Amino acid sequence: MPMRPICAVLLALALPLLGLSPAPADTLSRAAPEPATVGGERAPVTADRQMVVTAHPLASAAGLKALRDGGSAVDAAIAAIMVLGLVEPQSAGLGGGAFLVSWDAASGRLTTWDGRETAPAAATPDLFLNAEGKPNPWPEMVPGGLSVGVPGLLAMLHAAHAQGGKLPWARLFDDAIALARDGFGVSPRLSGLVAGMGADAFSPQAQEYFLTPHGGPPLLGQVIENGAYADTLERIADDGPAAFYTGEIAADIDAAVAHSWHNPGTLTADDLANYRAVERPAVCGTYRGYRVCGMGPPSSGGLAVAMSLEYLDKFDLGQVPTAAALNLVGNAENLAFADRDRYVADPDFVDVPAGLMNPDYIAGRVALIDPKRSGGVREPGNPPAADGSFGKDGTKEAPGTTQVSVVDAAGNAVSMTASIESAFGSRLFVDGFLLNNELTDFSFAPEDENGYPIANRVEGGKRPRSSMAPTIVFDPDGKLAMVLGSPGGSRIIPYVIKAIVAHVDWGLDPQAAASLFNFGSRNGPFEVENVPGADLWISALEDLGWTARQAEMTSGINMITIRDGKLQGGSDPRREGVAMGD
Repeated sequence: MPMRPICAVLLALALPLLGLSPAPADTLSRAAPEPATVGGERAPVTADRQMVVTAHPLASAAGLKALRDGGSAVDAAIAAIMVLGLVEPQSAGLGGGAFLVSWDAASGRLTTWDGRETAPAAATPDLFLNAEGKPNPWPEMVPGGLSVGVPGLLAMLHAAHAQGGKLPWARLFDDAIALARDGFGVSPRLSGLVAGMGADAFSPQAQEYFLTPHGGPPLLGQVIENGAYADTLERIADDGPAAFYTGEIAADIDAAVAHSWHNPGTLTADDLANYRAVERPAVCGTYRGYRVCGMGPPSSGGLAVAMSLEYLDKFDLGQVPTAAALNLVGNAENLAFADRDRYVADPDFVDVPAGLMNPDYIAGRVALIDPKRSGGVREPGNPPAADGSFGKDGTKEAPGTTQVSVVDAAGNAVSMTASIESAFGSRLFVDGFLLNNELTDFSFAPEDENGYPIANRVEGGKRPRSSMAPTIVFDPDGKLAMVLGSPGGSRIIPYVIKAIVAHVDWGLDPQAAASLFNFGSRNGPFEVENVPGADLWISALEDLGWTARQAEMTSGINMITIRDGKLQGGSDPRREGVAMGD
């Protein structure tokens, strides 16, 4: 599988458009688009032993430092996410949750950890309904206490560390504590997002931290400190997760939710004390001989990625992106999303049909794909052992998320996707960190228009469905081949599929795969990233029967590939990340 430079792929894409080689009638035909990449030609980072890729240089540096100190991939991921909670607070942190997929090279064990938030015990299916029994507008429910789920990140990390950590727990907080005490420079993304939100979007406590004394956003490069976060981390370093889930911090979270300036909620200290991370079975599919493994429910990401790739495995996507290839990808994704929307929810509350990956069921879904036409919006199928009483679900999912990818010197790997849901979560700020708004990942309506219950409806103690798709891929010989994932709400699924297809089918290195323009369908219109030449792609897709549109598709692919004993890393240029390794 040769790795071709992105310029070579773009040239190969352009030649048919310029009439220099034969091209099928259903590909682009008028003029070559501008280079369909974001961020210019960035070279992948290469390493021999170990690598960390995160959404911020300071977090990547903290993870690499942990590896250099003899730490494992799990250790590096913990050190990195603690720094991300400080420097990228809009995306993830102690007040949110995560899914983690880890690979132990010595034992050959693949583990997936569920650190998804849970609904408070008092939550009921009518949580987001108005007095008339209708769903409230989604944007109005995001800020404030009502949307806050019980944070799961810390409990999950502690469980993963007990299983795969090598460094002492307390050591993993050192870099984040030092940065919080000494200060860090505000990045362009953080400054811009605060400015875009506006002061009124934040709770009074969050305004005090994020805004300048004049009420404006922090200036680019301004050094800010977060002593409260340092104090919180020191407690957790000394006393473990109990310092967070019980005692003063838990009481502070309880009070912040109950007395929120907007939409007070029902989460209590008892909800925090009762939280548990869960080890779940991995979901694995096959693509071109590769084994693609990810997180199972309550995340839909692993299933939707695996199903889509299983469908695509029956077709030739060529050696470069074409409209014909994009048509196949969109058709596969539509079928997967149709089933995802109906069947996938918290498996502790809903029986998610194992038949979604049944070979006969997959073959039946593949037969619905026309290689030359859009199949339009799809209906869910009827996989073996499915409960047909569930209704369709159009839950909205926001992209306030981050991705950490690690390979250590022993060949162990971690892919972790962490989130507080929307940018800045619920905008509630407690003890130096933001609280999530993950409960808005539930369906606001408990039933569909036909009166069928929705699998992803709100219930006390339930985990909302997610699209997060931390992924580890093994080559046809069973060796570690890729570690990746992305933020992006429900678009995470198309982003991860794009990166895998770009690497396996089109021969792109991980940086080029991350930089390649985004595209995909979520059982609706085909979306093409708003880049130069997007209109030509859209025209070609419309010729194939698609309703297509340009969209802002801010992925955050952080990806490591392993080939011939060498590590290569790429970080999505749409964000501020970097790959670092030795």
